[in-house]
This record gives sequence, C-alpha cells and structure tokens, in this order.
Amino acid sequence: MENSKYSQYIVQQLRLPESKGSERKEGNPAIKRVLWMDDDVVKGAFQMNCTWFLQPAAKKPVESTFHMHNANELLGAFSGDPDQPNELGAEIEFWMEDEKFIINKSSMIFIPQGIKHSPLIVNKIERPVFHFSTLTDGHYLWVK
Repeated sequence: MENSKYSQYIVQQLRLPESKGSERKEGNPAIKRVLWMDDDVVKGAFQMNCTWFLQPAAKKPVESTFHMHNANELLGAFSGDPDQPNELGAEIEFWMEDEKFIINKSSMIFIPQGIKHSPLIVNKIERPVFHFSTLTDGHYLWVK
C-alpha cells in the first residue's frame, strides 16, 4: 500500500501533530486515544480524533473547560456493546452554554460554530465508550 498513489490519505496509526504532543494523555487510564487526523497529518483533511473512554474522568470545574471553536463540531459517544448499541453503559455530562445534558444513550451532538460548550465529562462508566470529535476546520483550536 505504501507505493500507492493515494496511500497518504489512509491513517492507521496514531500520529498527533507536534502541537498536540503534550495532549497524548499517555498513562491516563481513563482514556485510550486511537487515531487523530487533521491538516498536519494529512494535508487538506478536516480535524477528527477517536478515543475509547475506559473509566470516569478526573473532575475539573466545568467553568474552566468551557470553550468554543471557529468551526462547527460534531461529537459522538457510542456503546462498546454491539448487543446493546443504544445503551451507552455510561453517564456523560455535557454543557452547551448554560444548559446541562446527561448523556446515557449512544449519541451524536452537533455544536454550531461559536457556541460555548464543555468537553464530555465521564461521570460513570460500566463498559468502554467509543468517542469521536470532528471539526470542519483543519485544526482543533479552542477559543475561550
């Protein structure tokens, strides 16, 4: 495949851009990052990352994590049990502006550009949850 005309468009191993090197979260038992793609990894690509949530996350004050993006974002959280694909097996807290949501079903969340929100906060977990985040821009940038 490496000699293929289009092989540069297929990402099969984690390649974080240098700007995200400190965010690898290696050794963090709560998550396992699988793949990352953006304009630095594949020229012209929009940003997407995929992660397994394995344990509840260390709690941070929600206010300190609020941010927005200069592009639309789509988040997903999916059950790790194919026999119960809609039952998340977890409780995830998520905020959009001043509204709090508790996510306990497999979900996709669309966040329009400029809407303040918090990252997904895993409060309880019974089984692994597959998570993805994608932005329509080529880079994952926070704006406070």
